[in-house]
Amino acid sequence: MIEQMFIEPRHHLNQRKGWVEVICGSMFSGKTEELIRRINRARIANQKVEIFKPTVDVRYDETKVVSHNDNAILSTPVSNSLNILLMSNDATVVGIDEAQFFDSELLYVCEKLAEQGIRVIVAGLDMDYLGKPFGVMPQLMAIAEYVTKVHAICMVCGDLATHSFRKSSHESLIMLGEKDTYEARCRHCFNKGMKEQ
Repeated sequence: MIEQMFIEPRHHLNQRKGWVEVICGSMFSGKTEELIRRINRARIANQKVEIFKPTVDVRYDETKVVSHNDNAILSTPVSNSLNILLMSNDATVVGIDEAQFFDSELLYVCEKLAEQGIRVIVAGLDMDYLGKPFGVMPQLMAIAEYVTKVHAICMVCGDLATHSFRKSSHESLIMLGEKDTYEARCRHCFNKGMKEQ
């Protein structure tokens, strides 16, 4: 006798369906701004919203998600992505900022939330300061139903920027900073700057 190895998904006509949205791009491209915009629209629609950010992100505020344009929204800082599952309560929309700083379990968390019928909106850097895929972001982009890549303006030539250029020689992968430490650059100006360093 063969045992059933998987559980069939349950889809009822009145059951809500969840999905994953990823907002990615370089620093200063408006990722957090777009996350806040989508969360505010969900609130206008009277949807129950929960927002999370990594505890390591304390650049502007310890508990708020804050954009470079100083728009802010209250969030819950978490040190481990699995805590998001425990703290999502009865939310219909979950927002997650600075996803690149979370552990690899974030992929599981986002898929689990979507399976539970929750709309998951994730924002994060798609590339690190070396121009390499950053953390769990590539996997999140692969499993997401919707991916939005936003662009900044290159601070050298004025073209569309896709890279975050670190102006210091600090080599730690995670280094919180602002315009004094990073600038948005296009591929050409980023590569030129990397060679000059």
